Amino acid sequence: MTYASIVGENEKPLKQSRSAAKQARRKQLIDATISSISKHGISGTTMATVTDIARLSIGLVNFHFKSKEALLEETLKTLAQEHREQWRKSLRNSGLAPEEKLRAIVQAQFHPQICSRKKLAVWFSFFGEAAYRGSYRKIVTDIDRERWDVSGELCRQIINEGDYENVEADYVAKSLEGLFDGFWLNILMYPGKFTRTDALDQVHNFMALTFPRHFKHPKTSDRT
Repeated sequence: MTYASIVGENEKPLKQSRSAAKQARRKQLIDATISSISKHGISGTTMATVTDIARLSIGLVNFHFKSKEALLEETLKTLAQEHREQWRKSLRNSGLAPEEKLRAIVQAQFHPQICSRKKLAVWFSFFGEAAYRGSYRKIVTDIDRERWDVSGELCRQIINEGDYENVEADYVAKSLEGLFDGFWLNILMYPGKFTRTDALDQVHNFMALTFPRHFKHPKTSDRT
């Protein structure tokens, strides 16, 4: 065995270890940014507040993210991709009926990993800060559009199967998006009075009213 082959064998694990450490640090900083925004808002979040929460040096933050804006955008991208993956993984089961797939999209909106008050605070901070709405649209628009399109297609399938009259698929899909945003705001603003379960019940009630042959009202259905 040559020296070169020994180096080659050891090089790959070393690179993998460094890559894993880098990803772990980035995640640590993004998690700290989420905590900082939930406490201070976007305007009050600085590299210093993030490093204080993460217990890392400013130099290390600057190594991974060249600016506060880069850190904020990466944080939003991370939440958006996490959100997307949560609802998409339920749709990979081709055996699910259209109403089951639509229900999975609804449940993903209020999954504990997605619908935490800290993460909701980040979403609404981007909504509320005029300077960052452009960044929000740039990062999230395509992901939102994909979910709307999938929801609309599922609604069309349900309408055809149930022979529903005077029900527009795109209208239902857009109404669901409005309910998601509104109930997220209620959960953020009134944590003691409005919960994820309340939100799910309300959306399930809307779907039962819209598609009564495919969905049951919450009081007569099993919560998942």
